Amino acid sequence: MATIPGGSAGPGVKAGANARPAVATRQAAQEEAAALRALDKPLLESKRTGMLMAAVMGITVCQFLDMTIANVALPHMRTALGASPDTITWVLTSFIISGVLVLPLTGWLADRFGSRNMFIGASLVFVVSSMLCGAATSLGQMVLFRAIQGAASAFIGPMSQTAMFDISKPSKQSQAMSIWGIVVMIGPISGPFIGGFLTDTLNWRWVFYVNLPIGIPALVVLWWLLPSRAIVHRQLDVLGAVLLAVALGSLQLMLDRGQDNDWFQATETWVELLIALSAFWMFVVHTLSVKHPLFEGAMVRNANFLGGLGFMVILGVTNVGLSSVLPTLYQNLFGYS
Repeated sequence: MATIPGGSAGPGVKAGANARPAVATRQAAQEEAAALRALDKPLLESKRTGMLMAAVMGITVCQFLDMTIANVALPHMRTALGASPDTITWVLTSFIISGVLVLPLTGWLADRFGSRNMFIGASLVFVVSSMLCGAATSLGQMVLFRAIQGAASAFIGPMSQTAMFDISKPSKQSQAMSIWGIVVMIGPISGPFIGGFLTDTLNWRWVFYVNLPIGIPALVVLWWLLPSRAIVHRQLDVLGAVLLAVALGSLQLMLDRGQDNDWFQATETWVELLIALSAFWMFVVHTLSVKHPLFEGAMVRNANFLGGLGFMVILGVTNVGLSSVLPTLYQNLFGYS
């Protein structure tokens, strides 16, 4: 009996022809998925990413707590250190001004000495200065140690954000930044509550000592696990850094002392405002005219950057500003402890 060519084999050939493109499609999808997984790697590898993130967040919590934790303890510090109501505020002023002065140098220092060395060094100075603040016996010592603590604290903020970004996979970086942002929000808000609790139950010195049981283990983990970006040698815009430091320092001094000086009724306020505006204008002109500015000129022409900067200014005024003022208001006017 003759077999019809293709009669029984035809359907099999057709099925095989359809199967081959399906197999090829699956292989292409698998290769694409493998390529995406290969690309989804952090900029800096770490042996224990979860533990390292916890350490980074631990030292960051301490840093943001210290922005407001000492506010409620000022009356107790004033008695112990023999300070007046006017001079005791330098415990807060020295912390803020020193941080403002050194903050613009963070990027250059991290490039020059390495992100790992910069972060660990700032964290070490922060923990040691916290211990010294708790042990201070005079207002002069307290102001000095708070200034050192403020300078170290200014470096910890941006370096912790950089570390979280570097050790996270690209697919997880938005989640890591969200965690960091939550700490930024909660830290200053909870500072007065924690400071008041520690002052009433233990001693005002514990608003500084509280950093030790968190900061020391975090330092050990950072030393053990934190990787580093490559060191980059680039020129420092010294004049730009000085102009910006003068502008920010004068502005902060005016805002801090304005109430005591009856604001613009005092010559000091006008002088500080004039210095701040003049220095800032010279900084902008200098930045747009030199070859290697402290900040790239393209930043100020980026609408997204300017929008984010404006949002952070509003956040700082509403979040940190109110957290600093409300404890004093409730203590001095409403008689709360």
